[in-house]
Amino acid sequence: MFDLDRGTAAGLAAGGLTQSAIIGTAGDAIARLGVSEEAQHIMQTNVAVGYAVTYIFGSLGPILMVTWVFPTLMKWDIRAEAIKLENESSDGKHELAPGEFNALTSLVTRAYSITKDSSINGKTIGQLNQNSLQACIELAERDGKPLELDKFTALREGDLIIITGRRNAVHEIQQQNIGAEVSLPENYEMIEENRQLIADNHSIIGKSVRQIKEETNKDTYRGVYVTEYIREGAPIEVTPDLIVKKNDVIQLTGTAEDINRVENNIGKRLGSATITDFIIFGLGMVAGFLIGLINFKIAGIPVTIGSGAGCLVSGLVVGWLRSKNPHVAQFPEGAANFIRDFGLAAFVGIVGLQAGPQAVETIKEHGMTLLFLGMAVTIIPQIISFFFSYFVLRIKNPVEALGCVTGGRSANPAFAALMEKTGNATPVFSFTVTYAVANVLLTLWGPIIVGVITLNAGM
Repeated sequence: MFDLDRGTAAGLAAGGLTQSAIIGTAGDAIARLGVSEEAQHIMQTNVAVGYAVTYIFGSLGPILMVTWVFPTLMKWDIRAEAIKLENESSDGKHELAPGEFNALTSLVTRAYSITKDSSINGKTIGQLNQNSLQACIELAERDGKPLELDKFTALREGDLIIITGRRNAVHEIQQQNIGAEVSLPENYEMIEENRQLIADNHSIIGKSVRQIKEETNKDTYRGVYVTEYIREGAPIEVTPDLIVKKNDVIQLTGTAEDINRVENNIGKRLGSATITDFIIFGLGMVAGFLIGLINFKIAGIPVTIGSGAGCLVSGLVVGWLRSKNPHVAQFPEGAANFIRDFGLAAFVGIVGLQAGPQAVETIKEHGMTLLFLGMAVTIIPQIISFFFSYFVLRIKNPVEALGCVTGGRSANPAFAALMEKTGNATPVFSFTVTYAVANVLLTLWGPIIVGVITLNAGM
């Protein structure tokens, strides 16, 4: 109808949907069409040109739709709806806004002087710590002098003890008439370590946290305690009867010497934030390129996955493996963000430089038609997704419905504008889920469009 060649149509989708990854997957698909080198070059250039012409409104359109058009049409007060949703979903827990922090830290420290009638007078450190999963009592001073005594040392009147642990656990110990609370000098130091271990020792799998603590603390001087427990990437509440599963992440707190003694009984240390698993990433990229070589037909239309989409599929598999086994594919988050943003910017920039000579000709040929088509590609899917989410899927909360629209379009600028309107983090969940799906499906549109459109440039 509009006489768009395969490259221009793919660029229209890439810019109108602000999905620059389509440039790569469409370019790979064009390279496998079997057309002349000249036609191939022109169409790959047109992908970049179509992207450049339509990208600006592709970014601006979703902002206008989710912050003005849809709220005005539905007569919504976004800020009021966001506050209402926050109160419903937080169970009384306040979502922190930028600049806010919880003044009550999860780990606390208290110091006490043992009195004559103290309930723990005469007991050993080991006895006191035996039943405490999330707090540790340590003997710090005797007769005004620092002591380095083991867990078999009995407490006596006048000893200074320090309790460190989770806030609730420390509070429970405080209720036992342990002594008089005292303040410590500001320069007083007590060095402990938080260490995350991956539960992969077969001897602890299937046992309760209490059993593991009792067994592992037999070899420690003071004892260690559990301050965080993560299963499949999500923190869960620590209880004495919690059963350990393979590859759970257990955070232990205590002296480095004690943690070193129990580490082998639990499993390997969770990788440092600076470690990169080059082997897994290398294998993943090779697998991605091999997947990209796959050709198939949909309703008689030839479709090539391409290296871009192939690496995306490979990345999804590796990411899933890492969620199941934290040993796999360790990579610093900061480095990942930098490589993603810089690599994408460099890729688009290089494509733009190569497309320069052809850009003017393409714009002259299609002119305002390309711009208006880009606006349609930007607006129409949003309208469909909004009404489908609201009336068919019955996502009735305005914030969640708008979050689905921005995520389904992988529209980061619109999401930022929506966050500013809501004033809290309520759109995050619906955006994150739909954004992850959209990133995969939108990227795959590159080779599909190249397969569906039959017009080649220069023909």
